Amino acid sequence: MSELERYYRVLELEPGATLEEVNQAYKDLVFVWHPDRIPKENHRLHQKAQEKLKAINEARDRLRSLKVKHQTVTHSPPPQQRKPPQTTHQAPPKNPDLSGQDFSRANLSNKDLSGRNMSFANLSGANLSDTFMHKVILRGADLSEANLFRANLLLADLREANLRSANLIGADLSGADLRGADLTGARMRSGERLLVKLIGANLAGAIMPDGAVHQ
Repeated sequence: MSELERYYRVLELEPGATLEEVNQAYKDLVFVWHPDRIPKENHRLHQKAQEKLKAINEARDRLRSLKVKHQTVTHSPPPQQRKPPQTTHQAPPKNPDLSGQDFSRANLSNKDLSGRNMSFANLSGANLSDTFMHKVILRGADLSEANLFRANLLLADLREANLRSANLIGADLSGADLRGADLTGARMRSGERLLVKLIGANLAGAIMPDGAVHQ
């Protein structure tokens, strides 16, 4: 097996998968194998998850690098057709600070917002289904009526966030800080079955879906 084939196999993909498929497979596998999802007292499984995550990161980085390089070569014009360099200013890099921004009703499904500062942002009614938001800062953010179906919010900062009537079915809030958050009317259960992962989450002072304050 070649090294390239091994990278595809790590990401559970067929050789020749597109860059979009590589990115999606990476997000899916990180969601499954992130060490923060594993109880720390289970040392064997925790070690296995760390090794898996290392292999997944390496495979994604190598495949993405190869595909970006291939696209650059494929779409590069012949030397005689290349335009002389222009002296225009390059666009600034993506700003990780999105605090206070208005994303109300925006479609952010499947986006990778991990590590972003989105404190006090307006995400009311936004579609955040399957969005990767590991360690995102959403302190004081308005997430009322947002769709967070299967969103990955591991270790997210959601202090004083407004999650009223949000859809949290299938979301992973393991290790998240929900102190003082308002979850009134949020969808978290099907009958008596809790369908949100809250392992290690801090819910002190949070208003639960039934209106009770968590002690």
